[in-house]
Amino acid sequence: MGDDDAAVTTHVAAPAARVRSLAGSLRKRTFDVALVVVTLPLTLPMGVLLGLAVRATSRGPAIFRQERVGRGGRPFRMYKFRTMVVDAEERLERDPELQALYVRNDHKIPAKLDPRVTRLGRFLRVTSLDELPQLINVVDGSMSLVGPRPITKPQYDEVEPLLDAYRAARPGMTGYWQVTGRSLIPYPERAEYDAHYVRNWSLHRDLVILLQTPLAVVRKRGAV
Repeated sequence: MGDDDAAVTTHVAAPAARVRSLAGSLRKRTFDVALVVVTLPLTLPMGVLLGLAVRATSRGPAIFRQERVGRGGRPFRMYKFRTMVVDAEERLERDPELQALYVRNDHKIPAKLDPRVTRLGRFLRVTSLDELPQLINVVDGSMSLVGPRPITKPQYDEVEPLLDAYRAARPGMTGYWQVTGRSLIPYPERAEYDAHYVRNWSLHRDLVILLQTPLAVVRKRGAV
């Protein structure tokens, strides 16, 4: 473990000035929008093709929407490509063994063990292409390209000592947690990584994380 990783495990309060600078950073917002526009000729056709593939290979909508908690504690709808069958929640409720595995495994099930995940969905999850529609969230300002992982309301309620960090930043499509270990780092420990990112934020760090993300995806380390 390096010095940077060691810093993650501390509970030192985030400097107020640093948190405020991220919360109101016009530079970060401009960086996000500019990069989305520049990459649009690649991401838009890819998104359309993947959306059509989802519709063609399983019954249901191409886009899955879920409520998460964003900057300032405000709820927002996060978009992803649907990777499960449409009655996934009902199947989980009907299967006690599957539900026990879900709870035991930090409220998620590895895609290869989850019968609710479609064949295309497994590919989308491993490659993180299921998150491509979150570019819509980046454009509308509810998310950033880089930031803390979008969390649910129950998870938000569990990280009270670190809420200053979560309130300060837009959730990110990728982030320090994702390039460090992804699902190998369980919740709520990963909240420390999100807080560490906020405390040490810079545009340079955002660029480094974006460049590291494809390598983390290719390695499939911690992918579920």
